[in-house]
Amino acid sequence: MTQPLTEKITDGVHRIPLALPLDDLKVINAYAFESADGLVLIDPGWATSETERTLTHAVSELGYTPRDITTIIATHAHWDHYTQAVGLRDDYGCRLHLGAGERYSLDAFATLTGPYPRQVELLRAAGARDLADYIDTLPYQEHEIGLPLGHPDVWMHDGDIFDLGDRTLTVHEVPGHTRGHMIIADETAGVMVTGDHILPRITPSIGFEREPEAMPLGSFLSSLRATLELPDARMLPAHGPMADSVHDRARELLAHHDERLTEIRKLAEDGRSPHEIAQALPWTRYARRLDDLNPVHRMVAILEVATHLDYDRSVQTGPSHTNTGS
Repeated sequence: MTQPLTEKITDGVHRIPLALPLDDLKVINAYAFESADGLVLIDPGWATSETERTLTHAVSELGYTPRDITTIIATHAHWDHYTQAVGLRDDYGCRLHLGAGERYSLDAFATLTGPYPRQVELLRAAGARDLADYIDTLPYQEHEIGLPLGHPDVWMHDGDIFDLGDRTLTVHEVPGHTRGHMIIADETAGVMVTGDHILPRITPSIGFEREPEAMPLGSFLSSLRATLELPDARMLPAHGPMADSVHDRARELLAHHDERLTEIRKLAEDGRSPHEIAQALPWTRYARRLDDLNPVHRMVAILEVATHLDYDRSVQTGPSHTNTGS
């Protein structure tokens, strides 16, 4: 018997797991919402022939064809969420929606070279010059070349509403993971697509994008608190299993970052650099040493420390956190 490609969450809402061409992240959850206005897809994966085939068969399993997809929403512009969305838009003419804050990083593909241009600069400032030099030499991998990129048809803003006839989706801006990250709520169905903003098993990277903002951790923590002001809902994350409560996980993430900030603040008292602090901390749920991580994960860890230190200094000095600078 053939394994189904879709999982029913509630009436008219379905999860479609899609394979990713990555070593450490194997699957993304796309979500299909049926409506009188047509089929809505959220985060339809990394643009590969396998992804396209899986999506075609999955929507067929639901009784549709790709031409019945009228709306695509990407929670943010990371390639595992956005590139297949662009491909579907180009092939079938559906309208593609993306948060307005993602424009900075999309535009930066025309002005910055290399996979991690801003991260190389930040690594050097964090005292990790050797790692920065290595990261600066990394080429794009084969699965990162030739991806469909470009602007969406519609830039979304906080509070935007999709009136789909028999279903209403509301967009909420939650910067932090990226500048223009959005979550999408269907209050009537009691579900919320949280993208990478809130994940069930891991803490999302902060400000890890081509053109990050100045204070991404401040934005992320503010976004978590803002999420707690929304009606609670069943969590539909981009990676990992669904959960009964968005609020429960948001509180866990706030507590984790508060604990991490305390650890980092204590280690910074003797003037250590972010790189040196990262070397003294355990990483991942397996408590690995920094040097046991691969180079890209070391980069993410060191920059996480740096953004915690930046945030702590800003709290002490009192400037406001905005999502407009870089």
